[in-house]
Amino acid sequence: MSTTTSFVRVSFLICRVKNLIDHEQITLFIMGWLNKIFKGSSHKISEGHCHEKYEEDTTNYAPSISGETWSENENEDIDRAIALSLLEENQKGKSAIDNSFQLEEDEQLARALQESLNVESPPRYGNENTYQPPMPVYFPMGYRVCAGCNTEIGFGRYLNCLNAVWHPECFRCRACNLPISDYEFSTSGNYPYHKACYKENYHPKCDVCKHFIPTNPAGLIEYRAHPFWIQKYCPSHEHDNTPRCCSCERMEARDTRYVTLNDGRKLCLECLDSAIMGTNECQPLYLDIQEFYEGLNMKLEQQVPLLLVERQALNEAREGERNGHYHMPETRGLCLSEEQTVSTILRRPRYGAGKRDMRMITEPYKLTRRCEVTAILILYGLPRLLTGTILAHEMMHAWLRLQGYRTLSQDVEEGICQVVAHMWLDAELTSGSGSNVASTSSSSSSAASKKGTRSPFERKLGEFFKQQIESDISPVYGDGFRAGRRAVQKYGLRRTLDHIRMTGTFPY
Repeated sequence: MSTTTSFVRVSFLICRVKNLIDHEQITLFIMGWLNKIFKGSSHKISEGHCHEKYEEDTTNYAPSISGETWSENENEDIDRAIALSLLEENQKGKSAIDNSFQLEEDEQLARALQESLNVESPPRYGNENTYQPPMPVYFPMGYRVCAGCNTEIGFGRYLNCLNAVWHPECFRCRACNLPISDYEFSTSGNYPYHKACYKENYHPKCDVCKHFIPTNPAGLIEYRAHPFWIQKYCPSHEHDNTPRCCSCERMEARDTRYVTLNDGRKLCLECLDSAIMGTNECQPLYLDIQEFYEGLNMKLEQQVPLLLVERQALNEAREGERNGHYHMPETRGLCLSEEQTVSTILRRPRYGAGKRDMRMITEPYKLTRRCEVTAILILYGLPRLLTGTILAHEMMHAWLRLQGYRTLSQDVEEGICQVVAHMWLDAELTSGSGSNVASTSSSSSSAASKKGTRSPFERKLGEFFKQQIESDISPVYGDGFRAGRRAVQKYGLRRTLDHIRMTGTFPY
């Protein structure tokens, strides 16, 4: 190896080890190697000077050197020294990198801890010096999500309700949308409600007095309900003389007033809209039902008088009639066969203060026995559909008597009369209007009905009257109707009537 190459290697070695040992060690190390290098070289250097100054030191670093070239072992030693120096420096650099990374991790941890402590402070009241900060509690981020706003709750207060967690301000009433701060609350459909809001929205109210229906001694809500109209009311109203409509049977609500008829009956305003109030007003309906009978090939051969009367006159006529069967608790129609004198309503009443009848005009009417049927009496002030149903029933009594059907049992005669009345009512509701005779009748409160523009309530009222006939529980009217209806549906009306004439019973 040349001297120049040796200097290069020595210089490189000096550069690699200058950060590892102090200045004195560097000097001794370099001079020791230089002394050995130049011992056998052609350069003129005072060997004694170098040896004297460095002899003791140089013998500790390297073996002696002779000639111009380095021995193979010396080259390996130098290479090893260089490698060692590189390794040490690399480890030092790596240690510096590790320390830097560790510092960065420590800074991140400190920053995270600082952020976890930055909880929003509650509002301070009075002297700020008395405020005591809350004890910090660390929870992992994303641990709780509010079911109301779908955002992270963080480290503040929260509620655990309905299998979910909520911000206190997000747990709100479904009805009023205000936060629920009460200890107790109500639920419906997995939605929370204030107890008062739940009661307002779901606790049933009485349709009569408009108050919340009270609970019974067992703590249960108990009320009555009309089977057709679903009118809910307190049980007490069945005993406190709350009036009912004589037509639809609904109870009078506190915020409405029913019309009081002259005979004491009450009539709701909806039923009043199509009510028939006088005998003359009922004549078009009478002709309409006569045509219905002719369509069944059951024409009445005799013109039977039709009279609309008050409750008192109807009851008096019922007492004087030896034959016939009466639907309790109140009779609404009557087919007479005896000679009697009754008071009929000549002109419809007018309503004064308190919606009571005023200036009703009546006149006596002598019923003369010229045939088996003297008259048909109908209670006045009932809606057209109910008046027609009663009239169709009583006309069937007249037809049976005029045709010679005698000594029939109550359930058979009343049953077949109810069947024909039900058929007429069903035909009225199906067609949606009366006959041409009714359509061209004189003006009245039921003119709209007769022209085919029946109101939705009147149609529903007709369904109610049908339901009354079908669900009657009396042995005579109810069971008789169902037996007669089965016979007519199976054999037809004409064959059923023929069987009744011969046997006095319904065919099976």
